[in-house]
Amino acid sequence: MASVAGAPVLAQDCNLAGTVGSGGSAAAGGTSASTLGTAGACQTDHGTTASIGSAGSAAAADGKAKSQTRINENPNHLKGQSKAQAMDQGTFSKSQTKTRVQGDELQSKTRTMSHVPGEKPVKSTTDSNVVLPRK
Repeated sequence: MASVAGAPVLAQDCNLAGTVGSGGSAAAGGTSASTLGTAGACQTDHGTTASIGSAGSAAAADGKAKSQTRINENPNHLKGQSKAQAMDQGTFSKSQTKTRVQGDELQSKTRTMSHVPGEKPVKSTTDSNVVLPRK
């Protein structure tokens, strides 16, 4: 990822631009977990700029809840990951979102799952992909 130095890049200055995002929530019993991620990229004559955001939250009425978010950057990619999980005895809810910008591709994927003992788990996946065309 090359960054444009100097004045901020405005949307109308982009030769190509794209955004992606995904998110999801899971709930079971007294537990809930949610995550989301979003990313955007702007290609100009001077290179590509990108931004990323990710967040998660979890809650449990009587159990334990935790969430974490990580953002990693290097010259080849920008990645974000959020995880959230809540547990109350055998009942749990969890959500995970991974978002990345690598080269001309932007991707965000969210997976959720909730489970109550003795019942079938409830799962969901949301995926968003954008590939910026090459000049």
